[in-house]
Parts: sequence; C-alpha cells; structure tokens
Amino acid sequence: MAKVTITQGYRDFRAARDLLVELAEDYDGARERFAWPRLGEWNFALDWFDVIAQDNDAPALWIVEEDGSEARFSYADMSARSGRVANHLRDLGIEPGDRVLLMLANQVELWDVMLAAIKLGAVVIPATTLLSDADVADRIARGGAKHVIVRSELTARVPDGAAITRIAVGAQAEGWHDLADAYRAPAEFTPSHTTHADDTLLLYFTSGTTSAPKLVEHTHASYPVGHLSTMYWIGLRPGDIHLNVSSPGWAKHAWSNVFTPWIAQACVFIYNYSRFDAAALMTQMQRCGVTSFCAPPTVWRMLIQSDLAQLGTPPRVVVGAGEPLNPEVINRVRDAWGVTIRDGFGQTETTVQIANTPGQQLKDGSMGRPCPGYDVVLVDPATGEQDVSEGEICLRLNPRPLGLMIGYHGDPEKTARVMAGGVYHTGDVGSRDADGYITYVGRTDDVFKSSDYKISPFELESVLLEHEAVAEAAVVPAPDELRLAVPKAYVVLAHGFSPDAATAAAIFAHSRAHLAPYKRVRRIAFAELPKTISGKIRRVELRRAEEQGRVSEEFREDSVRF
Repeated sequence: MAKVTITQGYRDFRAARDLLVELAEDYDGARERFAWPRLGEWNFALDWFDVIAQDNDAPALWIVEEDGSEARFSYADMSARSGRVANHLRDLGIEPGDRVLLMLANQVELWDVMLAAIKLGAVVIPATTLLSDADVADRIARGGAKHVIVRSELTARVPDGAAITRIAVGAQAEGWHDLADAYRAPAEFTPSHTTHADDTLLLYFTSGTTSAPKLVEHTHASYPVGHLSTMYWIGLRPGDIHLNVSSPGWAKHAWSNVFTPWIAQACVFIYNYSRFDAAALMTQMQRCGVTSFCAPPTVWRMLIQSDLAQLGTPPRVVVGAGEPLNPEVINRVRDAWGVTIRDGFGQTETTVQIANTPGQQLKDGSMGRPCPGYDVVLVDPATGEQDVSEGEICLRLNPRPLGLMIGYHGDPEKTARVMAGGVYHTGDVGSRDADGYITYVGRTDDVFKSSDYKISPFELESVLLEHEAVAEAAVVPAPDELRLAVPKAYVVLAHGFSPDAATAAAIFAHSRAHLAPYKRVRRIAFAELPKTISGKIRRVELRRAEEQGRVSEEFREDSVRF
C-alpha cells in the first residue's frame, strides 16, 4: 500500500471527531465547543479512510451469514479492495460526476463500490434489491444514471434499451461486465481529479410514506462529515463492533453501516438472514461481542416478543431510529438488558438532528435535545411564529448545518418550500419542555382533530403497545357524524391472541384506563399494516381508505362489552 498523504481536511475532520469522542458524555460541553469542520478539497475515502487504514489490521467489516459462515475485512483490506475496484471502474468508463445506480445486498462488494465511487468522484444512487422493474427504470431515468452495478439475479430488472454501462456481481450475466475482474486490478489508486466538499456524492430516493419518492441530494460533506452528529448520538468509540439492522438502498444504511462506524474507527457488523429470528440474532451478537446496536422500531418490537435474557452480554449502547420508539419497548429492553434505548431523530435529508445522547439525563418519551451542530426551532405551521412550545420541527439555516442536504434534485420549487422562512422544514411536529427536551408528536399530515381536540397518533399508539395483545398499531382518523373524526386503531396482534370481540374489548378497556376521554380509541380493526419497503408504516393509505369509505371490518367501543 502506498504512503498516504495527510491533508488539512484530514486534520480538521480528525479534530472535530476527536472532540466529540472526548466529550461523549458532556452534552453541554459538546454543544458549546463543537463546530463543523470547514472543508474545501475533501474526499472521505482518500483523505480519511485510506489514512486510517494505513497498515491497520483492525476489523472494518465483519459479515456473518445465516449458515454460520463469515468473512472479516480489516481497514487495510478495504482500502486495497476499494482501490482495485476504483481502478477497474475507471477503466470501464466511470468518470467524476457520473451517476451510478447501485443495487446490492449486504455483501462486501457493496462497501468496495461505495468507497471506490467516492475515490472516483462518481455520484451513487443507492437502491434496494426489492425494487420492481418499473422502480429501477424510474431511478435510472430520474437519477440520470449512466452506469448500473447490480447483483446478477437482478439484471433482468434493468431495462434493455437504457444506454448504460452494465456491471454484475455474482454469476456471469450475458452482456454484462463482471465486477470480479476488478480484483485483479492494482490496489494503489491515484485520483485523476480533485474532489470538493460541496460536490454531489449521493442521490437518495426517499421511502415515500406520504407521497411519491423524492430525490434527495447530498454532498461529499453532508453525509461523510455530517454524520459526526450521528456518531455522537450513538456514542461510538474506536474499536466498537457496531450492528445496525438496515437494508442497503436506504439512507439509514449509509448512516450506520458506512459513514458513522468508519468515522469512529469502529467495525461494521452484519448478520444476514432470510427471515428475522430474534434468538439467532442475539446468539450472533453474543458470540461476536457486539458493543453497539441500532435497530428500527419494527425490529425492536419483534425482539421484545422473545426472551431478551438470551443475550447474556448486552451491547454497551443501544439506539433506535426510523420512527420514534414507544415507551413500552424502551422499558422492556431496559428491564432485560440494563441499558436504555436512546431515540435519535433525523431524515434522509439530514443526519441526526435531535437525540438522547449518552451524556444527557433521559426523559421517558422524549427524543432528547438538538445535537451539536444543529440549531432546532419549533415553528407554528399556521402563523410561522418561531420558538413556540409545540410546532413543526425546523432547522435554522444561519448558520446552515453541514448535515443538511443540498435540496431535492430536479425540483427547485419543492426545495424552496422546505427552505422557506430561513429554516428547513422537516414536516414533523414536536413539543419542547422547559429544559429544551423535544417530544415527537407526529407528521404534520398525521396529526388530526377530533371534537376540536388535536390528536397525536404516536401518543395513542404508544399507549396501545403497552397492552400485551398489541404487537404493532397505527392510529388514523375515522369519519364520525358527531365528532367529525374519531381515533381508529389498526392493530397487529401479538402471538396467541385472537382477532375477536373479547380482544377488542380488552384493548378498549386499556385505552379508557390510560387515555383522556377525548383521546380514547373508539374503533379497532385487526389487520396487517401497510408499510414502505424500508419498513415505515404508511398511515396515508389507512387514512385514504377511511376517507373513501373503504372501511375495514372493525369493532366499535360502543358495540362491545367490557
């Protein structure tokens, strides 16, 4: 491996990183002292990863398969592998600024290509392997992809007529280049261009919980550097073994399976499985010594249905992201593992903005306070008044946080709307207490009124999840002649419970006992919840069904016996 060059960008980034590690449990100190590094020329793979990888045999990536086989790659391994892939992709015609659709599973080639693309200055369009033919065609067209890199079994989903370079990973595919050829290329990579921090690096299609997927544009700074806030939230340290349950193609995968662990000089740990098995997951966590664990609420809800005591040595830190976690889940994990799941709030458009970081006193139900580098303000959606006690969660743009996207690619009008009034509008509503802690209320389009009272679906869902019969729940407004709308809960039952009137009556009784009368759930339907392919609940579909009169079979509070 060639001698690396220590750049000023490396020094500035390292100083910011080391400060946050030093102040890992000093929230006030980190807020006061941290400043985003000001970077001009900057390439995460060349200026950071290759430098820390020099003669470094510490594990950077550890992949365990369902059959028990595994592979470990050191930092030095990954630097050399990505150098070979970068040289090969350049030989195939990939140039700085070219857009590459990347559709791979959790396999080492995914990380090889990510680092290689950064080295080349190419723009990556991450895509989940679950996309349909139409989805793939849409991403190639709207994303302006000139090259595609996909698993061999997915090549048929790529349209024949597209004028693109086709590169397959796996079995040889007719008419496609084989990425395996890359590993015969030289490991030493010499860049042919200069990468600037504000050059575009990533184009992410959002998961579309309320509308068609938007195309989010990030730079070589906004994610590779912006995730300093995410590292601080998780509490990652050099040498940690970090497990994040996330599928490739979504922003959370880049958050916690690429940038954040490698910023911290930790190891990305992957356990691949065809079907979620809580016991098997915990067995691997125990065997491999996982020290930090991040999972979406769906996984946490499945975990608490199992015996958490199977994990004899729990991770040092555990966090949840994707949607807010309900208090019942947090309490169950705390009782079993002795650690508290800490919520973090961010979006595809940003890194972590608000979080319960390791150094803060925790308040149950709150997602914490603004992370270092973010200035959060609550804005009244109706009047635009700022610094209200409850309102839309927004980010002040002066100074602009480094972890914020450039905007929505190809849609200047939508970008202007979310950046209006000197703030970035998240579309989420929160409330802030006297100590500055922010509690999630819901999406601006999920909150509704019943008898002129404002209802937060998340609050009601949190109460429902405390009942032993409820595995998952989604609350939406159902039309009502008297109250205009009443809360209706779509419920996924825990194992062993029947979708009958007796179960409904028990859940209604629980609602009556734990919610104010105006908040009580009035109707219940037992059904599977519609979700995006990234696992987020699509309440918009449930609301639309109610508005259009496509009412599912339901139980009503006034028609069952308690």
